[in-house]
Amino acid sequence: MGILEKIAEIEREISRTQKNKATEYHLGLLKAKLAKYRAQLLEPSKSAGAKGEGFDVMKSGDARVALIGFPSVGKSTFLSLMTSTESEAASYEFTTLTCIPGVIEYKGANIQLLDLPGIIEGAAQGKGRGRQVIAVARTADVVIMMLDATKGDVQRNLNLRPTTSAKKGGGLSFNSTVPVTHCSEKLVQLILHEYKIFNAEVLFREDCTPDEFIDVIVGNRVYMPCLYVYNKVDQISIEEVDRLARQPNSVVISCGMKLNLDYLLEQLWEYLALICLYTKKRGERPDFSDPIIMRKGATVEHVCHRIHRTLASQFKYALVWGTSTKYSPQRVGLTHVMEHEDVIQIVKK
Repeated sequence: MGILEKIAEIEREISRTQKNKATEYHLGLLKAKLAKYRAQLLEPSKSAGAKGEGFDVMKSGDARVALIGFPSVGKSTFLSLMTSTESEAASYEFTTLTCIPGVIEYKGANIQLLDLPGIIEGAAQGKGRGRQVIAVARTADVVIMMLDATKGDVQRNLNLRPTTSAKKGGGLSFNSTVPVTHCSEKLVQLILHEYKIFNAEVLFREDCTPDEFIDVIVGNRVYMPCLYVYNKVDQISIEEVDRLARQPNSVVISCGMKLNLDYLLEQLWEYLALICLYTKKRGERPDFSDPIIMRKGATVEHVCHRIHRTLASQFKYALVWGTSTKYSPQRVGLTHVMEHEDVIQIVKK
């Protein structure tokens, strides 16, 4: 029996098992097996075979955004509109067959946008080119999940932490800093044994479900910001547009009529948590033509490292103008946290 058949069999058993107190251990064990088989499925095949077109794209710019969606939702049109890259677009499905990069220039930042082939239901199990698409998406800072607004919530519904440390002996140690209602010590032990872990220290810092606990053990799950973008809103009623726009983490657009693209860029900037900083030399005006792009929470020390790796060691103090200071200019040290559109002048020893 192959891995896909084993996964299907476990999924069937989970669906027909009634969820109650008596079956929670059995369900937990099934979920652990399911996660293990899925992890095996996403591992690259060791068997030699013909190489396909490469999906690896060198990371460039200030941030990376993966553009994912079902076939024919308008991803290629979106890439062509937002960047200078031309991606083949057509009304039929599976137009894009490999990863096509482009660059969005916004607020002085270069944001790399990757147009990935259309995913199909079961992509996580390796169907279509699901493995390659998921592998590239894991390297992004934000995922844009592009959906067809004419299909309502159908596509969106198809896509939908504790700590453990191994030790050499001593069995299982189970502790928690909060009341744990979803995972008992017996269930945790059963799940760990399924992964051949017999000696471990388990500490729950939040009331996690068995699925979240399995994610920690497997260690191959990556949680990242996701923005749901509904395209083709020009083809639905205004009431439906309003309903979709009010969904959490959602933006409605029309690539065909170029509607609401500016708001999408604003939201993407927020999700990427980027800030623009400007430098100033003594006795000169700030240089607004070449901003430094940093992440929110960046300090003066991070700015020094971005300008030159030796600058932090020669740092004496900095003068900062902007919203991060009480008055302008303010003399600050290396630990001062910068904010969007601050101006900085660094004074060396």
